[in-house]
Amino acid sequence: MAEGVQPYGSALDSIPGAHPYPRDSRYHDAEIGVHTTPDGTEVRYTKRRLLPPIGAQETEVHTVGAGERPDLLAQRLFGDPGQWWQIADANPVLDPQELTAEPGRAIDVPLPGGFPQGGRSA
Repeated sequence: MAEGVQPYGSALDSIPGAHPYPRDSRYHDAEIGVHTTPDGTEVRYTKRRLLPPIGAQETEVHTVGAGERPDLLAQRLFGDPGQWWQIADANPVLDPQELTAEPGRAIDVPLPGGFPQGGRSA
């Protein structure tokens, strides 16, 4: 490392119990782990996030229109394009783009209020 350059660190690292993700992040409720390297350096990481069981949350069916995208749909439904992950979590897809790739496809969209805790692992 160059002289005088300090390693990157988050201000949250000095606050015990602080969570690095905002409340509207899909990782906000994920557990934060700490790995200690052989030289004693602590490395924080996000543990596996649990997804709600498909069908366990309240959803409604949405028919995909031409030109729709997960982020645009989230903006319309939740007022935030960053919440596209809620729609992805409600459907059995690996790639979120699959959700809106085919106009006329019926997908589940969660009702406002979010998902219950617990579920399947991601």
